[in-house]
Formats: sequence, structure tokens, C-alpha cells
Amino acid sequence: MNRTIETERLLLREILPSDAEGMFLLDSNPNVHEFLGKQPVISIEESRKYITNIRKQYLENGIGRYAVILKETNAFIGWCGIKFITEPENGHVNFYEIGYRFIENYWGKGYGYEAAKAWLNYGFNTMNITTMYASANIENVGSRRILEKIGLRLVSEYYHDGIPYVWYELNKIDYLK
Repeated sequence: MNRTIETERLLLREILPSDAEGMFLLDSNPNVHEFLGKQPVISIEESRKYITNIRKQYLENGIGRYAVILKETNAFIGWCGIKFITEPENGHVNFYEIGYRFIENYWGKGYGYEAAKAWLNYGFNTMNITTMYASANIENVGSRRILEKIGLRLVSEYYHDGIPYVWYELNKIDYLK
């Protein structure tokens, strides 16, 4: 794949095995996992396995989550990207989902919006995806704000593993209007 997306402040690139420490810093924080089932990782080996799984998605689906690198410092600050979902969720299967996760120190600075907007553009304009989907824990106001700000529309509420979620969609025709 080897594609890179640049924004004003960010570099979005494949997640590499060398990102394990950053991924561990991200996913070991209980605050990051507040709306993700409250099960942060406890070892860097879990982060390495997660990276291996992401890299497998690159090969199998031609897309996956990407590292978000802050240009100013070259720091790994989280991940964002499009994932092809093959497991059923909210009555959908085999769909493209936009998602993101950031290290807590980088919350509230607009990086999530900037990265998600770049991926939305890439998905519609380069990958020619017809509809983009996303979900968020119903209580995750920050994540919901990003999805709405990039133009996704709240469609429904549902439960996944007993947790209430909201479901968002945006089709390419509405995006290009």
C-alpha cells in the first residue's frame, strides 16, 4: 500500500511495528477506553498483536487504521482511518467505517477532526466508497462531535454487547453537495 496522507498539521501513514510503544501508551490508558468497554491493554505485547492485526487488514482489504503523526514533533499521537468491517454490526456487514483514537494529551486540539476529515475525503474521492459509516458510544460526546462535524448524520441508536451506541452514515452524493 504505502500511501501517505498529509494535512496541515498531520502525517497519516501505515501503522508500523515500531509504533508499538505509542500504541501501548494509547491503549493502556483507562480514560481512552472509557467508551470502548473499559478494557485497556496491560502489556506491550497486546499492542504488538493489535499492530499485526491492522497490518493484516492492509493486505486483506487494502485499507485499515493509520498512524497519526504530528508533523511538528514527529510524535505518534494516535490512529485514524477507514476499516472494512466484515462482522455484522447494527444490521450491516461488509461496510467501510471511519474511526479514530488518540492519546489523551492530544484530545481537544482538533487533530481528530483534521484526520477524520482527510480520511473521509480519501474514502469518497480516491477509494470511491459510496457510503461511509461510523459508530460511537452514545455517551462519547467528543467522538460524536467529530463525526457530526465531518458531515456524518445520526441515523439510529442500537446496543452492541449491551452497550448503547449511535450509528452514523454519509453517502458520497450528499458529501459532494
